[in-house]
Amino acid sequence: MVEEKTYQKNTVVFSQGDAGDCMYCIECGKIGIYDRYGQPDEVKIAELEAGAIFGEMSLLDNAPRSATAVVSEDGTVLSEISEETFEKFFEISPDRLLVLSEQMSHRLRDTTRRYVEACKTVNESLNAEKNGIKKSEGLLARIKQLCEEYVRSLRSA
Repeated sequence: MVEEKTYQKNTVVFSQGDAGDCMYCIECGKIGIYDRYGQPDEVKIAELEAGAIFGEMSLLDNAPRSATAVVSEDGTVLSEISEETFEKFFEISPDRLLVLSEQMSHRLRDTTRRYVEACKTVNESLNAEKNGIKKSEGLLARIKQLCEEYVRSLRSA
């Protein structure tokens, strides 16, 4: 039914832009999720561990992969869940449907929070410049924090 495969470190499971006909569950090991993988400006979006499910977006909406998934540890074991085995997988392991729902909710909330904070910070900065107002310490701290988060994501990639 569900196929398990063992992967070695640095193996690309799927690439950004690929068609997505399956999703994966990490049985053991770790997976790095990257934007623009292998390019000078690549960004590590997340590091996923055992129990995490990834690749679900393309399976559910038939859109191309939005990121690249790369194995972070030798011996990482992934279950591959195709369209054909999707329903059966969750019938056998209904707890994993809750895990998937929680992960998707968490990712959406986190992305929304970061996006809104970045928009507020940029807007406040642009307004300060436009009106010739010195940027407040709080604004400068938020700009610095956004930049540091971005640099950290580049370093961890």
